[in-house]
Amino acid sequence: MGIVPYNPRVATSERLQKLEKLLERDPNDAFLLYGIALEHKKLGDAKSAIEFLNKVIAVDPGYCYAYHQKGLTFESTGDVESAKSAYKDGIEAATKKGDAHAREEIAAALSMIE
Repeated sequence: MGIVPYNPRVATSERLQKLEKLLERDPNDAFLLYGIALEHKKLGDAKSAIEFLNKVIAVDPGYCYAYHQKGLTFESTGDVESAKSAYKDGIEAATKKGDAHAREEIAAALSMIE
């Protein structure tokens, strides 16, 4: 039969299935929701990625990098206004949380599209 070549889409899909199975045990796990969002983003499913990033933010409004990834995902779809809004929300969340590093990274992303 031989060696099956590595297919990143299949590997990502398998990771997504594993993460979804773990999420069944704890549907409000922000880390798992974030991981699922990133897997959807890798698969090119921006709509699902944004839905899961919104779930992360609903569960943990201080999860700063969810806003960052949401902005990046909106940018990838060409929705610059929604990206700006996500970045601004992320800057506010990082400020409230006291996470200067996240705030700087998100502000840098925003400055690149303003």
